[in-house]
Amino acid sequence: MDKLDSLYKKWKSLFPISDRKRYLLSKRFSVDYNFNSNHIEGNTLTYGQTELLLMFGKVTGEGDLKDYVDMKASEVGMVMMQEEAKLKEQPLTQNFIRQLHKTLLREDYTVYRTLPGGVSTSYVIHAGQYKTRPNSVITRYGDRFEYASPEETPALMADLVEWYNEAEKSGKYSPVELAALFHYRYIRIHPFEDGNGRIARLLVNYILARHDWPMIVIRSRIKREYLEALHQSDITIGNVPSDGAHAIMPQIRKFLRFFSSVVAEELKYNIEFLTETSKKVWWYDGQKIVFRSESTPLLLISMKENPDITIDQLAQMASISVAAVNKQLRQLTKRGYIHRNEKYGSWHVFASQSI
Repeated sequence: MDKLDSLYKKWKSLFPISDRKRYLLSKRFSVDYNFNSNHIEGNTLTYGQTELLLMFGKVTGEGDLKDYVDMKASEVGMVMMQEEAKLKEQPLTQNFIRQLHKTLLREDYTVYRTLPGGVSTSYVIHAGQYKTRPNSVITRYGDRFEYASPEETPALMADLVEWYNEAEKSGKYSPVELAALFHYRYIRIHPFEDGNGRIARLLVNYILARHDWPMIVIRSRIKREYLEALHQSDITIGNVPSDGAHAIMPQIRKFLRFFSSVVAEELKYNIEFLTETSKKVWWYDGQKIVFRSESTPLLLISMKENPDITIDQLAQMASISVAAVNKQLRQLTKRGYIHRNEKYGSWHVFASQSI
């Protein structure tokens, strides 16, 4: 926590920031958050497809229609959460949580499944309503882990919201501790039939934003560590859902440790993003890229400024051969930093500069 406090103070010392920096931070967070939160749940859109959809309203490449619709709904939910977080005098309510869920899922829909033996079954996912059927998960160890029953969910959610509002007023916990414990308790209830992970991550950022902490992204590349940290706290607390829904801080220390490390990494990323001045340093999905070649940043900047620039023009601008340009473009494309529209030949640059 001392490390987090130090990073937070350093972050706050950078303000006020320019409108340009604020825009760049907001844009990167929007793409990073929506891509990763949905990717954790199985959304197949790439990072580039996510940026094109959210920033430019464009659809490219292969992708399930539901994945595109879910990603757009995720962005709407994120904006809704940010607006609600600004109302600091207004307590958290179950109604807001249900509205957030309805925004993400949009409408009721039916899921069809084939059971072992070939028997078909179906059930309805309800948007904005607590679950009407039991839900559980098979852990990576092969065990079935049950969440709260439909019958006990309303009371447990009432307890959760009441506890949060009282804990926030008391000042007993830091914003990071409060967000971590809320996340864990919420997940043990799993109040909806679908979308619980996405709602949990939105509400974590709701809590952080209410206390003037920067919002965070739990990156899909650490999904295994994320689930393992939750699982280790489950082992400590036991299988009874109501026990998990009323967990106390010492019981979730392994998840708190993981969550605190995520907040620290995101703080360091944001600080570096605001303070970096080298033209060779770029950013992609929360990671710092340092290009060794002087020509690579020139190529990226040129493609950003003129998406219709030709290979010959790029070579002339960077004072390198066409072959050298093509080699760099292949590498940048492979890593997902750029994409070329096959129909029009225009470039999209997904890596970002912070200057």
